[in-house]
Amino acid sequence: MTRSIGSSSAFGFRTSLLVTATLLASVTFLAAQTGTTQTGATKTASLTAVVERGNALFGRDCAFCHGRDAGGGETGPDLTESELVGSDVGGNKIGVVVRNGRPENGMPAFKLSPREITDLAAFIHEQKKKVVSKPGGRRGVAVSDLQTGNVESGKQYFNGAGTCSTCHSPTGDLAGVARRYRGLELEKRMLYPRNAPATVSVILPSGQTVSGKLAFQDEFTIALTDESGWYQSWPTNQVKYTIQAPAEAHVELLGKYTDDDVHNLMAYLQTLR
Repeated sequence: MTRSIGSSSAFGFRTSLLVTATLLASVTFLAAQTGTTQTGATKTASLTAVVERGNALFGRDCAFCHGRDAGGGETGPDLTESELVGSDVGGNKIGVVVRNGRPENGMPAFKLSPREITDLAAFIHEQKKKVVSKPGGRRGVAVSDLQTGNVESGKQYFNGAGTCSTCHSPTGDLAGVARRYRGLELEKRMLYPRNAPATVSVILPSGQTVSGKLAFQDEFTIALTDESGWYQSWPTNQVKYTIQAPAEAHVELLGKYTDDDVHNLMAYLQTLR
């Protein structure tokens, strides 16, 4: 009888321990699960905050050129299609461009802190992710759209009928042009280059000739910047002047190009890396 009671008590004690251990394990598991969920939620909230801060920065400093959604604007390219953005990690490449600018493309430098660069990069990557998730919805022109011409025919046009080689050289001013400009931006510069430099020679009433970079011109005034960097201007009715504007040759070609000429010439220019 005593053994029976002892055995039953021992069994009850072991059962109680087993139940307690099971409950503790369950509580620990649930706590772990809850902790993981909270950590994930915290991370998501944190990332959302970073993207929102980046959105505000982008709207302040970048949207004017690149569009509110980084998809391209009046003067800035589509950043969601950018190779640099595609290879960027946490702003390591975007930051370099932002801080140094690209003066040759009209992009100024911005003094942003490391955290601001991280925020900005996060927003741009988020926009890229949205574009990738919705294929077929792009607004711009992809590089592949402009790679339909014949390279050899384009080279022949460059050196022949297009008379491009009279002003340009593939090993001189155009060396590496396809690295500096891609896709539509390259084609735009080919058809009608913006801010192309022009020179002017001004003959003064004394007979002296002053030459330099054209700085300003309207109906009443002609101005230049000479080799020393001095800005000089004269009333147009008191001097004679001659302007040399190579970009005007591009304008004249606009009425002469055929579609094949444009595509072939573009194909050739894209090989100048």
